[in-house]
Amino acid sequence: MGFDGIPQLYEAVHEIQNSPETFIGYSIERLQGVVSYRVKQGIVDIHRLVVDPDHFRKGIGKQLIAYLLERYKGYEFMVSTGTANKPAIALYQANGFRELRVFEVAPGVHCTQFSLSN
Repeated sequence: MGFDGIPQLYEAVHEIQNSPETFIGYSIERLQGVVSYRVKQGIVDIHRLVVDPDHFRKGIGKQLIAYLLERYKGYEFMVSTGTANKPAIALYQANGFRELRVFEVAPGVHCTQFSLSN
């Protein structure tokens, strides 16, 4: 995305351990991907979806999203990603997410928010 101001990139281990988010990992011998989210009032708000670059394009992000969609059938889902993050946007759209809005998070840096009624 060309933007290193994402707060989660600088979190210490204790900050992640004390996070109110729920974390689900994907692992074969070692951690290859993780999704984190919070559930409030029937809405699953996805906070992070991270895949080890050595394992890009292997369907790990897709499997993590599929897990959440199955686990939280009947819930609404919300997620935001960098507007320049074309692989993430394609992943969310392929899973039925619809664009809600585009917003600026820093000068010249935009995020796109998506939702899905499951």
